[in-house]
Amino acid sequence: MQALIFDFDGLILDTELPEFLSWQQIYQSMGHELPFEMWCRCIGTSASAFDPIAYLHTLAGSFDQERIIQDRHAILYELLGKQSLLPGVLNYFQDAKKMGLKLAVASSSPLNWVSSHLRQHHIDHFFDAICTREDVAVVKPNPALYQTALRRLQVNAEDAIAFEDSPNGIKAAVEAGIYCVAVPNQLTSRMDTSHANMHIASFASVPLQTLLRQLAVAAYD
Repeated sequence: MQALIFDFDGLILDTELPEFLSWQQIYQSMGHELPFEMWCRCIGTSASAFDPIAYLHTLAGSFDQERIIQDRHAILYELLGKQSLLPGVLNYFQDAKKMGLKLAVASSSPLNWVSSHLRQHHIDHFFDAICTREDVAVVKPNPALYQTALRRLQVNAEDAIAFEDSPNGIKAAVEAGIYCVAVPNQLTSRMDTSHANMHIASFASVPLQTLLRQLAVAAYD
Protein backbone atom coordinates (compact mmCIF):
# COMPACT_ATOMS: atom_id res chain seq x y z
CA MET A 1 0.00 0.00 0.00
CA GLN A 2 1.39 3.36 -1.06
CA ALA A 3 -1.36 5.97 -0.81
CA LEU A 4 -4.60 7.01 0.84
CA ILE A 5 -7.07 9.24 -1.00
CA PHE A 6 -9.74 11.09 0.94
CA ASP A 7 -12.95 12.77 -0.05
CA PHE A 8 -13.35 16.08 1.78
CA ASP A 9 -16.94 17.16 2.48
CA GLY A 10 -18.58 14.94 5.05
CA LEU A 11 -15.49 12.80 5.50
CA ILE A 12 -12.68 15.02 6.81
CA LEU A 13 -14.99 17.83 7.94
CA ASP A 14 -18.74 17.47 8.13
CA THR A 15 -19.71 20.37 5.92
CA GLU A 16 -22.64 18.39 4.53
CA LEU A 17 -24.87 18.63 7.58
CA PRO A 18 -24.43 22.44 7.90
CA GLU A 19 -25.13 22.79 4.17
CA PHE A 20 -28.39 20.88 4.52
CA LEU A 21 -29.44 22.51 7.80
CA SER A 22 -28.77 26.02 6.49
CA TRP A 23 -31.07 25.46 3.53
CA GLN A 24 -33.61 23.71 5.75
CA GLN A 25 -33.74 26.79 7.99
CA ILE A 26 -34.31 29.02 4.95
CA TYR A 27 -37.12 26.79 3.70
CA GLN A 28 -38.74 26.69 7.13
CA SER A 29 -38.55 30.47 7.44
CA MET A 30 -40.69 30.60 4.31
CA GLY A 31 -43.16 27.97 5.55
CA HIS A 32 -41.78 24.99 3.64
CA GLU A 33 -39.60 21.91 4.16
CA LEU A 34 -36.60 20.75 2.16
CA PRO A 35 -36.97 16.96 1.81
CA PHE A 36 -33.78 15.01 2.36
CA GLU A 37 -34.70 12.91 -0.68
CA MET A 38 -34.32 16.03 -2.82
CA TRP A 39 -31.17 17.31 -1.13
CA CYS A 40 -29.30 14.01 -1.29
CA ARG A 41 -29.10 14.28 -5.08
CA CYS A 42 -26.19 16.72 -4.75
CA ILE A 43 -24.25 14.99 -1.95
CA GLY A 44 -20.86 13.90 -3.18
CA THR A 45 -21.23 15.41 -6.63
CA SER A 46 -21.79 18.77 -8.31
CA ALA A 47 -24.09 21.26 -6.62
CA SER A 48 -25.88 21.53 -9.99
CA ALA A 49 -27.40 18.08 -9.35
CA PHE A 50 -30.02 19.89 -7.24
CA ASP A 51 -30.79 23.61 -7.20
CA PRO A 52 -32.32 24.57 -3.83
CA ILE A 53 -33.16 28.08 -5.07
CA ALA A 54 -35.05 26.79 -8.10
CA TYR A 55 -36.91 24.24 -5.99
CA LEU A 56 -37.82 26.90 -3.43
CA HIS A 57 -39.27 28.99 -6.26
CA THR A 58 -41.57 26.10 -7.17
CA LEU A 59 -42.85 26.05 -3.58
CA ALA A 60 -42.91 29.71 -2.62
CA GLY A 61 -43.13 31.62 -5.88
CA SER A 62 -41.11 34.83 -6.22
CA PHE A 63 -38.82 36.14 -3.48
CA ASP A 64 -35.71 38.28 -2.99
CA GLN A 65 -33.14 35.75 -4.17
CA GLU A 66 -30.09 37.82 -3.23
CA ARG A 67 -31.32 38.26 0.33
CA ILE A 68 -32.09 34.54 0.63
CA ILE A 69 -28.58 33.63 -0.52
CA GLN A 70 -27.02 36.10 1.93
CA ASP A 71 -29.15 34.78 4.80
CA ARG A 72 -28.28 31.19 3.91
CA HIS A 73 -24.54 31.96 3.83
CA ALA A 74 -24.75 33.61 7.25
CA ILE A 75 -26.44 30.53 8.71
CA LEU A 76 -24.01 28.17 6.95
CA TYR A 77 -20.85 29.85 8.22
CA GLU A 78 -22.22 30.08 11.74
CA LEU A 79 -22.82 26.32 11.66
CA LEU A 80 -19.46 25.60 10.02
CA GLY A 81 -17.70 27.56 12.73
CA LYS A 82 -18.88 24.96 15.24
CA GLN A 83 -17.49 22.03 13.27
CA SER A 84 -14.27 20.23 14.12
CA LEU A 85 -12.48 17.50 12.19
CA LEU A 86 -14.42 14.27 12.22
CA PRO A 87 -13.36 11.77 14.91
CA GLY A 88 -10.15 9.89 14.22
CA VAL A 89 -9.35 11.46 10.86
CA LEU A 90 -6.35 13.44 12.17
CA ASN A 91 -4.90 10.22 13.59
CA TYR A 92 -5.18 8.66 10.13
CA PHE A 93 -3.19 11.53 8.60
CA GLN A 94 -0.52 11.38 11.28
CA ASP A 95 -0.20 7.59 11.21
CA ALA A 96 -0.13 7.49 7.40
CA LYS A 97 2.77 9.93 7.30
CA LYS A 98 4.67 7.91 9.92
CA MET A 99 4.21 4.88 7.66
CA GLY A 100 5.49 6.75 4.61
CA LEU A 101 2.16 6.72 2.78
CA LYS A 102 1.21 9.45 0.30
CA LEU A 103 -2.03 11.35 0.93
CA ALA A 104 -4.42 13.13 -1.43
CA VAL A 105 -7.81 14.80 -1.39
CA ALA A 106 -10.23 14.07 -4.24
CA SER A 107 -13.22 16.39 -3.93
CA SER A 108 -16.02 17.56 -6.21
CA SER A 109 -15.95 20.91 -4.40
CA PRO A 110 -13.98 23.99 -5.56
CA LEU A 111 -10.30 24.33 -4.66
CA ASN A 112 -10.80 27.51 -2.62
CA TRP A 113 -13.45 25.78 -0.49
CA VAL A 114 -11.32 22.71 0.21
CA SER A 115 -8.01 24.53 0.66
CA SER A 116 -9.41 27.17 2.99
CA HIS A 117 -10.85 24.54 5.32
CA LEU A 118 -7.65 22.47 5.25
CA ARG A 119 -5.64 25.55 6.19
CA GLN A 120 -8.12 26.62 8.85
CA HIS A 121 -7.80 23.24 10.56
CA HIS A 122 -4.01 23.15 10.04
CA ILE A 123 -3.98 19.92 8.05
CA ASP A 124 -3.06 21.12 4.56
CA HIS A 125 0.58 20.08 5.01
CA PHE A 126 -0.38 16.40 5.18
CA PHE A 127 -1.41 16.21 1.53
CA ASP A 128 0.79 15.47 -1.46
CA ALA A 129 -2.03 16.31 -3.88
CA ILE A 130 -5.34 18.17 -3.69
CA CYS A 131 -7.65 17.39 -6.60
CA THR A 132 -10.87 19.38 -6.98
CA ARG A 133 -13.49 20.08 -9.58
CA GLU A 134 -11.27 22.58 -11.40
CA ASP A 135 -9.00 19.65 -12.32
CA VAL A 136 -11.53 17.57 -14.24
CA ALA A 137 -14.22 17.95 -16.88
CA VAL A 138 -16.72 15.86 -14.89
CA VAL A 139 -16.90 15.39 -11.11
CA LYS A 140 -18.03 12.37 -9.09
CA PRO A 141 -19.59 9.87 -9.68
CA ASN A 142 -17.28 10.00 -12.70
CA PRO A 143 -13.89 8.44 -11.73
CA ALA A 144 -11.84 11.33 -13.21
CA LEU A 145 -11.01 12.93 -9.84
CA TYR A 146 -9.59 9.67 -8.51
CA GLN A 147 -7.69 9.04 -11.72
CA THR A 148 -6.20 12.50 -11.44
CA ALA A 149 -5.18 11.86 -7.82
CA LEU A 150 -3.48 8.60 -8.81
CA ARG A 151 -1.51 10.35 -11.54
CA ARG A 152 -0.38 13.15 -9.23
CA LEU A 153 0.64 10.71 -6.53
CA GLN A 154 2.30 8.48 -9.14
CA VAL A 155 0.72 5.32 -7.77
CA ASN A 156 -1.39 2.57 -9.31
CA ALA A 157 -5.03 2.07 -8.36
CA GLU A 158 -4.29 -1.27 -6.69
CA ASP A 159 -1.76 0.44 -4.40
CA ALA A 160 -4.23 2.98 -2.99
CA ILE A 161 -7.24 3.10 -0.69
CA ALA A 162 -10.06 5.61 -1.10
CA PHE A 163 -12.18 6.85 1.80
CA GLU A 164 -15.67 8.09 0.99
CA ASP A 165 -18.91 8.91 2.75
CA SER A 166 -21.39 9.11 -0.14
CA PRO A 167 -22.75 6.82 -2.89
CA ASN A 168 -21.49 9.16 -5.62
CA GLY A 169 -17.98 9.21 -4.21
CA ILE A 170 -17.90 5.46 -3.69
CA LYS A 171 -18.97 4.88 -7.29
CA ALA A 172 -16.18 7.17 -8.52
CA ALA A 173 -13.50 5.39 -6.47
CA VAL A 174 -14.66 1.90 -7.41
CA GLU A 175 -14.83 2.76 -11.11
CA ALA A 176 -11.26 4.09 -10.86
CA GLY A 177 -10.27 0.62 -9.64
CA ILE A 178 -9.46 1.74 -6.08
CA TYR A 179 -10.40 -0.22 -2.96
CA CYS A 180 -12.99 1.97 -1.25
CA VAL A 181 -13.74 2.24 2.46
CA ALA A 182 -17.07 3.87 3.30
CA VAL A 183 -17.18 6.11 6.38
CA PRO A 184 -20.77 7.44 6.38
CA ASN A 185 -21.71 10.55 8.33
CA GLN A 186 -24.98 11.63 9.93
CA LEU A 187 -26.57 12.35 6.54
CA THR A 188 -25.01 9.74 4.27
CA SER A 189 -25.70 6.95 6.75
CA ARG A 190 -29.27 7.30 5.43
CA MET A 191 -28.08 6.54 1.89
CA ASP A 192 -27.05 3.32 0.11
CA THR A 193 -23.29 2.82 0.45
CA SER A 194 -23.39 -0.95 -0.04
CA HIS A 195 -21.18 -0.77 -3.16
CA ALA A 196 -18.13 0.15 -1.04
CA ASN A 197 -15.57 -2.60 -0.45
CA MET A 198 -15.51 -2.03 3.31
CA HIS A 199 -17.51 -0.04 5.87
CA ILE A 200 -16.34 1.47 9.15
CA ALA A 201 -18.44 3.50 11.57
CA SER A 202 -15.79 6.22 11.90
CA PHE A 203 -12.04 6.71 11.62
CA ALA A 204 -11.92 6.55 15.42
CA SER A 205 -13.56 3.11 15.45
CA VAL A 206 -10.84 1.40 13.39
CA PRO A 207 -7.26 2.73 13.62
CA LEU A 208 -5.33 2.85 10.36
CA GLN A 209 -2.92 0.09 11.39
CA THR A 210 -5.86 -2.20 12.18
CA LEU A 211 -7.57 -1.43 8.89
CA LEU A 212 -4.43 -2.16 6.89
CA ARG A 213 -3.93 -5.45 8.75
CA GLN A 214 -7.51 -6.44 7.98
CA LEU A 215 -7.00 -5.66 4.30
CA ALA A 216 -3.75 -7.63 4.22
CA VAL A 217 -5.46 -10.66 5.77
CA ALA A 218 -8.37 -10.40 3.33
CA ALA A 219 -5.99 -10.19 0.38
CA TYR A 220 -4.07 -13.25 1.63
CA ASP A 221 -7.30 -15.24 2.06
